[in-house]
Amino acid sequence: MNRFHFFYIQDYLQQDMPKVNVHNKSLIGASLFSSAGIAEQYLADVGINIIVANELLLERAQLYKAQYPKSKMICGNILDDDIFNAVVAATPKKLDFLLASPPCQGMSIAGKNRTVKQMLADSRNFLIFKIIDFIKIKNPNFVLIENVPTFLRLELPYNEQLLKVTEILNLLFGENYNIESEVFDAAQYGVAQRRTRAIIKLYKKNKKWGLPKKSKTVTVREAIGYLPSLEAGKKSNIKWHFARKHLPKHIECMSHTPTGKTAMENSIYFPTKENGERINAYNTTYRRINWDEPAPTITIRNDAISSQLNVHPGRLKADGTYSDARVLTPLELMLLSSIPADWSIPDNTPELLIRKCIGECIPPLLVKQIVSQIQR
Repeated sequence: MNRFHFFYIQDYLQQDMPKVNVHNKSLIGASLFSSAGIAEQYLADVGINIIVANELLLERAQLYKAQYPKSKMICGNILDDDIFNAVVAATPKKLDFLLASPPCQGMSIAGKNRTVKQMLADSRNFLIFKIIDFIKIKNPNFVLIENVPTFLRLELPYNEQLLKVTEILNLLFGENYNIESEVFDAAQYGVAQRRTRAIIKLYKKNKKWGLPKKSKTVTVREAIGYLPSLEAGKKSNIKWHFARKHLPKHIECMSHTPTGKTAMENSIYFPTKENGERINAYNTTYRRINWDEPAPTITIRNDAISSQLNVHPGRLKADGTYSDARVLTPLELMLLSSIPADWSIPDNTPELLIRKCIGECIPPLLVKQIVSQIQR
């Protein structure tokens, strides 16, 4: 454990535990693998009070602390016994709710690990066992584990056999918990983005936790259509609404690419190699998204025109070209992910950090819809 981790543990364990009004229906919660805390944006709205959180990376832990100053943030690797024990010690004996979002890159089909053998070689895929250890110790009434859909298919070695995560959870906790799993598409629950997430719910046999109702589809136009147009490299007077700089050849290609289309299909203005030869790439690259449907899944490479499905829809101009030849601004990404426009992060937060955190997050409105079905 390095000096930074020691500082965090000492600092937060010495703080007074938040006082809870026993007459209200607030649920006391903890958050593991919390990243920048995006998933927790609306938990307070549904009476869930996260009082301790853990995140591996310092820059994300600092973002979390800036948003939730009353929560204890313990930064460090939860596989380190000192860090894990610090999180346990900072959590009250009676815990109502646990939110756990273990890193998903090891399981994502967009990542390098595609086979079972490769996934088993990635230590990130074993972080579920620290969640299990935490549940055993703290015995929360409600647990929400979320990840990419592949998570439900992943098989891990347990008791000399390969078992899916839900099978392991049922073996360990099936006697005391109801255990349910489902893949949710955020676009069906009020988020202006198609984003599927695997949700595993554990809740005590004497508790009730229903399913959220699907809601009206929200389109890109409804979410961000009111924002002013911006060309590459330009800024607006609206917080977080500024456009990245792009290569002139990319701007030219996208200026001649209609809404919903890819520059790969252009007959004249198409992406080329340095020698001028047309490049070969997937038709999801250099592509504008559509106005009148939810946005495609936002990835961590949402900063690049050449990445997947992340160029602004654009508007047809009088000269026949299209405006906004750029990737989405941080504010547009926030709104398409159901993050509030007044997201309370520091003004000097690096743009690429914001983009990466959003590209990895579960939309917070989806989390709110799911946890609001908890009956107390």
